[in-house]
Amino acid sequence: MSYVSTPVLEEDEVIDGDFYLLAKSYFDCREYKRAAHVLRDQNAKKSVFLRCYALYLAGEKRKEEEMIELEGPLGKSDAVNRELVSLERELSTLRKNGTIDPFGLYLYGLVLKNRGNQNLARTVIVESVNSYPWNWNAWTELQSLCTTIEMLNSLNLSNHWMKDFFLASAYQELRMHNESLAKYEYLQGTFSFSNYIQAQIAKAQYCLREFDQVEVIFEELLRNDPYRVEDMDMYSNVLYAKECFSALSYLAHRVFMTDKYRPESCCIIGNYYSLKGQHEKSVMYFRRALKLDKKYLSAWTLMGHEYVEMKNTPAAVDAYRRAVDINPCDYRAWYGLGQAYEMMGMPFYALHYFKKSVFLQPSDSRLWIAMAQCYETDQLHLLEDAIKCYRRAANCNDKEAIALHQLAKLHFELGRPEEAAFYYKKDLDRMEDEEREGPNMVEALLFLAQHCRTHKRLEEAEVYCTRLLDYTGPEKEMAKNMLRGMRSESSFPSMDVEHFPP
Repeated sequence: MSYVSTPVLEEDEVIDGDFYLLAKSYFDCREYKRAAHVLRDQNAKKSVFLRCYALYLAGEKRKEEEMIELEGPLGKSDAVNRELVSLERELSTLRKNGTIDPFGLYLYGLVLKNRGNQNLARTVIVESVNSYPWNWNAWTELQSLCTTIEMLNSLNLSNHWMKDFFLASAYQELRMHNESLAKYEYLQGTFSFSNYIQAQIAKAQYCLREFDQVEVIFEELLRNDPYRVEDMDMYSNVLYAKECFSALSYLAHRVFMTDKYRPESCCIIGNYYSLKGQHEKSVMYFRRALKLDKKYLSAWTLMGHEYVEMKNTPAAVDAYRRAVDINPCDYRAWYGLGQAYEMMGMPFYALHYFKKSVFLQPSDSRLWIAMAQCYETDQLHLLEDAIKCYRRAANCNDKEAIALHQLAKLHFELGRPEEAAFYYKKDLDRMEDEEREGPNMVEALLFLAQHCRTHKRLEEAEVYCTRLLDYTGPEKEMAKNMLRGMRSESSFPSMDVEHFPP
């Protein structure tokens, strides 16, 4: 493949040098208007870019201030960046004249995106990354403009190793986790010591719910980079899901000592208190994370979960809505909204949000189970739809082992004993493989014993009844009675029921 060669950017004219350095000093001090004013008469490409970028950031800063001043009851306002119109006009002219550099093109794409012109923004940013592929911010903006795989495939990108990083990240955002994982593993062959690639592989496996592999990768990352805070919030989610109290406590202490004023650190400590059941303290740390970064998606979603635990559904709904405003593709927030409305006894609303969550993450069995349970509610009572959802959950590696048992119960309720027996048998086999016992196993054994007896498969029925004799309670007496009945019905010799051990 022919790769893009490294371009040598033109240096500013000597006459612009002092102005540029002064403006850059103001820019670094966040005095954007002053920086732009210093460069008002400079025409070199670097100076033009810095002036336009300073104006853009000045507009963003003023917009943020107006949002705080004019914030409505739901945290929204109509504040806009007032510099966008003039910047779009100037950058458009520079592009037509061919006097714009790759960084100017990136800024022009950013302006077009904020103005709502998505298609032209994509075209302009593609021009930028083809000219200068090392600007990761440009790739990130391009990724946000590719909301479907068709858009991604239509991009006319030059061959370059940065393109592989972009595609791997874009696949992850488009929920193509296996493709993303394959691309990162390919890149790891070249960048074998990259902590970034290791973290991204862990992220892809986290989305595929391969928690054991994720834990191994993060342990390796912390050995190589013991003061790392970036991405560690994801590691805390894994430890939370696996209920690893001591490991999560150690991680929380570690990031607190490293940098306690990072949103990720606050999120990890919030997870730790949540696992301890101290939900008020957990909310306090998630709020602290949002003070540090109000667009920190995980904190909004996790805070919603905490409010659900505290039975504060209005606050939970508000937190989840903030999360989907930031990222409409966050399936956890949609799922949380479904849970909140289900708690409020509004299954139609809950179903709407559960459907959104499974559309975004169709490989997660928990979402299908939640939607099935919503269909089962008294207000809906759509059992056929519930069966379809449980089937999807069973095909998505249902680690909670709920779907097969519910499929058996629903088929029995609908008068389909053969289908019920099929699913009870599958559930029983799985429980044996995983060495699990409990009421579900007793229920499966009882049903299968009765079903086999009804269909004159007496030897199979006797096997199930014999297994039930190991339990204490009414099921043992029922098994004894069934065995007595079968003795009278059959002619084959068998054990004396009266001498079974108590």
